[in-house]
Amino acid sequence: MDKLMLIDGNSIIYRAFFAMPPLTNSSGLHTNAVYGFTTMLLRLLEEHKPTHVMVAFDAGKITFRHEGYQEYKGGRQKTPPELSEQFPLLKELLTGLGIAQFELEGYEADDIIGTLTRMADEESRKVLVITGDKDMLQLASEQVQVGLTRKGVTEIELYDPAHIQEKYGLTPLQIIDLKGLMGDASDNIPGIPGVGEKTALKLLHQFGSVEDVLDNTGELKGKMKEKIETHAEDARMSKKLATIYREVPLDKTWESIAWSGLKEETAGPALAKLEFKSLLERLSFSAGGGSGAVPAAAEAEINVVIIKAEMLAELEELMPKVEALHVETYGENPHRASVIGMALTVGDTQYYVPFELLQEKAASPLKDWLGNHEAVKRGYDLHRVDLALHWHGIAFQGAAFDVQLAGYLLDPTDSNQTLTALAAKYQLPSIQPDEEIFGKGAKYKLPAEDVLAAHLARKAQVIAALIPAQEEELERNEMQKLFHELEMPLSRILADMEKQGIKVNTDDLKALGQEFEQQISKLVLEIYSIAGTEFNINSTKQLGEILFDKLGLPVIKKTKTGYSTDAEVLEKLAPYHEIVQHILQYRQLAKLQSTYVEGLLKEISAQTGKVHTYFRQTIAATGRLSSQFPNLQNIPIRLEEGRKIRKVFVPSEEGWSILAADYSQIELRVLAHISDDARLKEAFVHDMDIHTKTASDVFGVPAEAVDSDMRRSAKAVNFGIVYGISDYGLSQNLNITRKEAAKFIDQYFEVFQGVRKYMDDIVQEAKRDGYVTTLLERRRYLPEINASNFNLRSFAERTAMNTPIQGTAADIIKLAMVQMDEALRTHNLRSRMLLQVHDELVFEVPEDELETMKKLVPATMEAALQLSVPLKAEVSYGSNWYEAK
Repeated sequence: MDKLMLIDGNSIIYRAFFAMPPLTNSSGLHTNAVYGFTTMLLRLLEEHKPTHVMVAFDAGKITFRHEGYQEYKGGRQKTPPELSEQFPLLKELLTGLGIAQFELEGYEADDIIGTLTRMADEESRKVLVITGDKDMLQLASEQVQVGLTRKGVTEIELYDPAHIQEKYGLTPLQIIDLKGLMGDASDNIPGIPGVGEKTALKLLHQFGSVEDVLDNTGELKGKMKEKIETHAEDARMSKKLATIYREVPLDKTWESIAWSGLKEETAGPALAKLEFKSLLERLSFSAGGGSGAVPAAAEAEINVVIIKAEMLAELEELMPKVEALHVETYGENPHRASVIGMALTVGDTQYYVPFELLQEKAASPLKDWLGNHEAVKRGYDLHRVDLALHWHGIAFQGAAFDVQLAGYLLDPTDSNQTLTALAAKYQLPSIQPDEEIFGKGAKYKLPAEDVLAAHLARKAQVIAALIPAQEEELERNEMQKLFHELEMPLSRILADMEKQGIKVNTDDLKALGQEFEQQISKLVLEIYSIAGTEFNINSTKQLGEILFDKLGLPVIKKTKTGYSTDAEVLEKLAPYHEIVQHILQYRQLAKLQSTYVEGLLKEISAQTGKVHTYFRQTIAATGRLSSQFPNLQNIPIRLEEGRKIRKVFVPSEEGWSILAADYSQIELRVLAHISDDARLKEAFVHDMDIHTKTASDVFGVPAEAVDSDMRRSAKAVNFGIVYGISDYGLSQNLNITRKEAAKFIDQYFEVFQGVRKYMDDIVQEAKRDGYVTTLLERRRYLPEINASNFNLRSFAERTAMNTPIQGTAADIIKLAMVQMDEALRTHNLRSRMLLQVHDELVFEVPEDELETMKKLVPATMEAALQLSVPLKAEVSYGSNWYEAK
C-alpha cells in the first residue's frame, strides 16, 4: 500500500540549524543544518519506509497572505547567512538522494503540503507530514498523520485526530481557531492581545470556534470581554491567516514523487561532497558512488592487536610512536572507578592492553611510560584517567591533548561530548554506544575480549583522527592558547588537588549532625503546636491544606496538582503567619542535615580520612568549574548553620592552617574593564565601596547620605546587571513593583552609560557572529540570538551580555590557579592548593610558610590578568575552613 511522506523543508532546516552545533566542511561552507536535516530524514526513511517522498519549500518572501495583511511574517529576523547558504546545498543533496522537492511562487510549503494531503484524503492514501510547525496539525485526518519535531530535530511526536483531542481537547480544524485567538508571534499573526494558549483553549472548549466566541461575548465578563470585542476583526483575520490554503494549482502527479530507495551511485557522491563521512559509513556507501572508489565502510575497518605478556617488549619499542590512547573506566565517580583496559594507536594499528596485564610486573616499562611527564599522551577525558589510575597505584603524567576538553571549548553549550557524539559531529567512523557493548546499570557486564578490544580500539582510532581536526578548529577560533596554556595544564592541577583531598573532622561532623537533629525536632514540635495537629511537613499536599485551608493564608500560586508551597511562595507568606518562618527554617536545616552532614559522611574515604571532590571542566557553558562527589561549591554560607559545615574541613597535618583567598567583586571589575565605563572604573581605581558609589550616583546624593536600603538596592542592581537581570527579577529581589524596578534600571543606565553601550554593542555582535567571547577568547554560541520567539531571543540576549563577564571571571581564577601552581613549585613550598570554590582558593599551609603564603597568594591572584582596574584578593586563615573566612 502507498505511503506518502511530505516534509516541510523550511521549518525543518531552520530547526536543524538552531539545534546543531556549528559545522563547516573543508572549504568553509556551513553544513550543520543540512547534516541535521539529513540525519533526521534517513531515520524517517528507515522507520516509515515511504513509497512517495517530497520536500516542500517556501518560494520567496511574498505570498498571497501579504495581499490581505502586509505585516504577515513582518517580525521575523533576517535569515542568518550561515543558514541561507545551506538551502542550495540541501536541495542539491535531495536530488542526489532521489527525493522530489517543490516550491511555487506566492505560496508557502504548508499550502503545498495542505493541497497534497487533501488530494491524498480524497483518494484514501496514507500520508505522514513532518514539520516543526504546530499549525500543520489542522491537516490531521484518518489518513493523515502529522509528525512534530521535538528537541531540535532528534525526536518526532506523531499526531492523529485522537492524539490532538487527547492533548488539546480539539479537533484538527479547531487548531486554526486556536491560532486565531492566540495569534502566532513567529508569523506576526496578532490574535487577541493577552490571550495565550491556556485562555484560547478554555474559550474553544466553551464555544467551539472563533466565530462562536465573537457571537457570544455577552457570556464573558470584564477585561476579557472588552479585549475580545475590541479585537474581533484581528481574531477573524488571524484565523484566516492561520488557515492552510489547500487549493494550490499543482501539476504534480503521485508518480513524480515516487521514491524507490537510495541509489548508491547518486547518494554516495552527494553525501561525500558535503563530507558527511559518518552518514556514508552508516549507509555503507562509497564516496564515488560505486565507481571503483574505496568504500567509505573501509574507513571503518580496524586492525586490532591484543597484547599478551610475551608481546610487552615489542609494545615497549612502539611507545614513542603512540598517537593516541584510550583508557576505559567504569563508575561515575572517578575516585572509585574500575579500570577496564587500554588501547593505543600507532599508525594504522590499535593495540589493546587488558588491565590485568598492565598491573603485572612485566608491564613496568608500560607503567613507567604512563607516569613519564615527558612522554606525550593524547586521549579522551584524561583528567578522569589520571584519577582512576592513581587509585589503582598507577601514575599518569604527560597529558597533552584531551579531545573531550577540546570539544567542550569548541562548543561549550553542547552537553553531549561523548566520543560517540564527537565522532558523529566530525563525521568519523561511528562508535557503538557503550550501552550496546556493556549494557546499562545493573545489567553492566564485560563482553568477550575480542569485542572489548575492538570497541576500545575504535575509540583510540577516533581520538587519533579527532586531534588534527580539533587543532585546526582551535586555531581557526584563536583558542589554541586558551586550550594548551590554560585548560590542559589546569586539568592536571585539578587532578593533583583531587588526589590530595581535604581532611574532614568526622567527630565534629557527627556532633554537628546531632545539633541539627535536635533543632529539627524542636522545630517540628513548634510547627505541630501552631498548626494544632500533626502532619507530614515534607508533603506539599498536607502542608498546603494546613496553610491555605486550615490557617486561611492567601494562595500565591497553584500547580496542576494543587497548592504550591515552594520557597518563593513561603518567602511571600512569611509576614502573614509565624508558622511559615518555622517551616522555612525546618527545610533549610533538613537540607543541611541530609545533603551536607549525611552526604559528607558517605563521601569520606576510609583510606585517607578525606573527601576527594571531582572538579568538572566541561559542564558549565561560562567556563566555571563544577564540583561533584561531593559538591563543595554549594555549601550555603549565607546561613550561620551552613557556615558551620565549613568548621569540619581541617588541615591534614598537625600544626598546619587552612588559608583561603577570594577575589573581591571580580565580575564587577571585569565589567568595568570590558565596558570602559568611567564611573565604574573610578570606583575601583580609588578603592571605593562600589555599592555605595553606585547608590550615590544613581540616587544623586553624596556617599555619606546613602542609607542601607539605598546601598542594598544598588547592590542588587550591580549584581543583577552582571547576570542580565530584568525589571521583574529586580522587583522580586527588592520586593518592589516592576515599574519601580524598571525606573531604577533606567536610572542606572543613565548614569553608567558605558555599561549601557557595552550591553547594546555585545548583543549586536552576538547577532552578527552567533557567539560571544571572553577576554581570553573562550567562545559561547547563542543559536537563539536571532530567534523569532521573544522568550528564546531575550534569554540569548541576556546570555550575550553576561557570558563575557562571568566567563572572563572564570578564566581569571583558572589563570590564578595555573600561576599559583607554578609559584608553589618555584618557591619550593610544601603548601598545597586544595579547593576552588567560585572566586575563592583554599590551601593548607605549614606554620613556617604562613607569612610567605599570606603575601604570595593574593599577589599571584591579583596579577593573574592585567585589567584597566586593579584586581583585589582578600586572604584569611585559621585552624579550619570556617575560621579562614
